[in-house]
Amino acid sequence: MNLRKIKTDELNRLSTEAFKKSEKLPLVVVLDNVRSMHNVGSVFRTADAFRCEKIILCGITGTPPHREITKTAIGAEKTVEWHYEPTTVEAVKSLKNAGYRIIAVEQTSESEQLNNFNTINEPVAVIFGNEIDGVSNEVLKFCDTCIEIPQAGTKHSLNVSVAAGIVLWHFASAQLPSLHLPQ
Repeated sequence: MNLRKIKTDELNRLSTEAFKKSEKLPLVVVLDNVRSMHNVGSVFRTADAFRCEKIILCGITGTPPHREITKTAIGAEKTVEWHYEPTTVEAVKSLKNAGYRIIAVEQTSESEQLNNFNTINEPVAVIFGNEIDGVSNEVLKFCDTCIEIPQAGTKHSLNVSVAAGIVLWHFASAQLPSLHLPQ
């Protein structure tokens, strides 16, 4: 095998302007009081990679411009549409009224394992919670369903940015052909 690392200019990535005009995955990412600016930046980068519709930053979640967000987002905070909401409950109510199916990534008595969850052909909002407390109980009351990532180790959770990468890939992979993404 004669492997050669692909150069950045060979990747044929979209320009910022082309990205903003491109078709998006009908998925809104909601960050419920995520404390770490690095986690926020990482979620921006992942949302850019899978062309998510937008990110809603809620409560104590940091917002751009911020040095630590930019460090991990590497410019994705300029490509992915985002806005801030003072409370996650208000953000979720607004999304529900706009016709989004609300899905929390949380371990609950009714959670469905991500590997058994069939993605939906309708707009969805996926909520990722605080690094310590997860998605708040108050927010869970407004969710249509909960999904969790199966884990086999000793820890009961993943870093929020890692969880976002796994879950967003799950949703994006079901829609790659319609978004004309590389397969």
